[in-house]
Amino acid sequence: MFKVNYSKMQNKSQNPQQIFISEEEKTINWEIVQKQFDKTFGREVYNSWLKDVSLIKEFNDYIILGVPTRFFRDWIVSRYLDKILELIKGLKKSIIRIEFKIVEDAKSPDIENLKADAIKNITEIKDSVLNYNRLNPNLTFENFVQGKSNEIALSYSKRVCEDISRYNPLYIYGGVGLGKTHLLNAIGLKLQENNKVMFISAERFMYHFIKSIKKNDMVNFKDFFRKSSIFIIDDIQFIRGKESLQEEFFHTFNSLLDKGSQIIISADRPPTKLDRVQERIKSRLSGGLIVDIDTPDFELKKSILNKKIHELEAQFQENIKINEEIIDFMARESKTNVRELLGVLNRVIAFSRIHKQLLTIDECKKILKDVLNKARVVTVDKIQNIVSRYYDITLTEMLSQRRSRPLARPRQIAMYLSKKMTTRSLPEIGRRFANRDHTTVIHAVKTISKLSESDEEMKKNLLQIKDILLEE
Repeated sequence: MFKVNYSKMQNKSQNPQQIFISEEEKTINWEIVQKQFDKTFGREVYNSWLKDVSLIKEFNDYIILGVPTRFFRDWIVSRYLDKILELIKGLKKSIIRIEFKIVEDAKSPDIENLKADAIKNITEIKDSVLNYNRLNPNLTFENFVQGKSNEIALSYSKRVCEDISRYNPLYIYGGVGLGKTHLLNAIGLKLQENNKVMFISAERFMYHFIKSIKKNDMVNFKDFFRKSSIFIIDDIQFIRGKESLQEEFFHTFNSLLDKGSQIIISADRPPTKLDRVQERIKSRLSGGLIVDIDTPDFELKKSILNKKIHELEAQFQENIKINEEIIDFMARESKTNVRELLGVLNRVIAFSRIHKQLLTIDECKKILKDVLNKARVVTVDKIQNIVSRYYDITLTEMLSQRRSRPLARPRQIAMYLSKKMTTRSLPEIGRRFANRDHTTVIHAVKTISKLSESDEEMKKNLLQIKDILLEE
């Protein structure tokens, strides 16, 4: 039995149009719940995931729902559970928990008609994949701007094209908008002439996996994805928490390695940081070459801006009037990623075109104030690194099981800030701190909250750490 406890969840305001049942009524009308699912989540989500969820047992403070497969359960829990609980609490306020049970004989049209729908062959998968498996001809090695932050990733991406399977898998990781997809695309373009290249995102891989399960067509799914000689998969972190998908990816990965296919993978973090991913998958991903792409420095950002301006001038046959001072300003003030940097450039160019004049620094500050003033993205990883640096301890020491005060207090502070400054849940934060229980996180939050009210030194330390987090 799979349990999800949301007793700590805040009571959110209900949709005014939501249908309520009086508190005197002891049982939930599941037909009303299903209608609310359809209305709230939309017809497509409802038909795909929620239509076949059944009410098995109802208790005073929790209910047991039946789902056709474990994969359905994992998907519903990861995407829709908060809203489902909110809707059900509108029908019966005492419900604080939902449990799931796999019901093999659930009356599901998708389950009952699997064999009847299994006539589809591999052509359907192939045609469907080709609709989005097109490589972008503009994302090449030639127009990838090299700098200190990405030169290693670029170098090994080119080497893979010269010596297939030498670095297998090639695992490229980095933050959003730093060029990972560009490199994967460039590799695919370089190798597609003499190789069978499969370029797909982890999300689309999952889409076909689900579709094949529903159509009882897993044989063709396995056959199709294991035929490629170059398998490129983007954003592998998307498989986190999806056990059935991880199982299939693991076997696909092994099959491709056994036949000598080159595998190239991108993610937003290194393999060891992929929480809720099977250890054997992390081990396989760590067995090849791991390279990272860092945030671009000032010089690289200037190069990217200048290159983009030249491309736009050639494309639109016009002279874009932006002086060197403005370019330096944009490169200096845009502190996140290349995507944001190009967005800043587009806004400056648009303003310059409308007013037909050279912009000043003050004018740039005005039109970019929302970008320049927004808070920096804070993650659990960033909090851990900055807190450990602030207290002059290693990250390994912070995450260890040692309970001495010089280690325990920084660990509690990092947990407290993770709860206050990120959207991660208590169990997720616990997992990020060497798989600690969520109750440990609750204790840390309470402890630091209390100290911050009575201890001036603690209050000062927290303010300084927050300032560093928001500046970097």
